[in-house]
Amino acid sequence: MIELYTWTTPNGVKPLIMLEETGLPFHVTAVNIGKGEQHAPDYVRINPNAKIPAMVDGDVRIFESGAILIHLAEKSGKFLPSSGQARADVLGWLFFQVGSVGPFFGQLGHFRGAKLADTYALDRFTKEVERLAGVMDARLAETEYLGGSEYSIADIATIGWARGLEGYYKFDMTRWPNLQKWIDRVVARPAVHKALAWKP
Repeated sequence: MIELYTWTTPNGVKPLIMLEETGLPFHVTAVNIGKGEQHAPDYVRINPNAKIPAMVDGDVRIFESGAILIHLAEKSGKFLPSSGQARADVLGWLFFQVGSVGPFFGQLGHFRGAKLADTYALDRFTKEVERLAGVMDARLAETEYLGGSEYSIADIATIGWARGLEGYYKFDMTRWPNLQKWIDRVVARPAVHKALAWKP
């Protein structure tokens, strides 16, 4: 059985959504990052970066959410096209999330919550999050899902972050109507709803 180590963060829910979507058998071990449990030696042996999520699938240990999603997609045969432009598009949008959406949304959240908030940092990360939302909105004006016409690991990777644009980050979503429609469509999926509601 797959053992998932995670917590209730936008990165942490990615593999949980994927496991719910695929129906693969799994067990979740909560890693309370607020208590520093990600630094425990036993956990660091699985994830040397001491972050969540991480996963053990038989003899395979995997860290980094994008790598976990690709592993699960290939194991299940779901949510990642096997070849061609369709695969390239899904992987491109997956790594768009890993390399841009996650880091910049996360930094904006950090600096908004910092007691000594730096005006330059807030301005920089706010503008970049707005730009990234615009990139997604433009993409979703052309296609139903980020990776193309079919739901994929690109959507699974991104939904945990994007759904916070209005509630957590307090942006006016009328600026990005296509993105809002996509958020509503993805969150309505039963597996996504279940994963987002998970509590340790």
